[in-house]
Amino acid sequence: MDGIPRMPARVFAFVMIAGQDAYTSRDLTRGLEVSPAAISGAVRYLVDSRLLLRERAPGTRGDLFRLRDGDVWAGIFAARVPLIDAMNTTIDDAIAILETLPDDEGAAGLARLRETRGFLNFVRRDMPEMLARWEAHKLAGTA
Repeated sequence: MDGIPRMPARVFAFVMIAGQDAYTSRDLTRGLEVSPAAISGAVRYLVDSRLLLRERAPGTRGDLFRLRDGDVWAGIFAARVPLIDAMNTTIDDAIAILETLPDDEGAAGLARLRETRGFLNFVRRDMPEMLARWEAHKLAGTA
């Protein structure tokens, strides 16, 4: 998976294609034949990225890891909205700083940041409509 480090990508792919609804760290360690430390770092990355959910295993002190309920990819994209908002806040702060510099010092960076902000605003604005179109597409049986 492009953009995701190798071990988290392996764990995510395993959870996507294997037959269980949820996995313990031990399940992932055995299934992927890797160390518990590798799984620990990978699931931390995936949970922090909102690609997997962490739940307490009933009756134990251990955790279970699973995909979001329902449409996995629509959920993943919808979960990116707060990240886009946070990125735009940071970009706005950087733009404010660069705007105080003389034109020859910050112009190139300022232009790139403004374009980035514009793109992220475009994606953010279209996300709800895109997800609604996806639902209609699925209901029409064309997915």
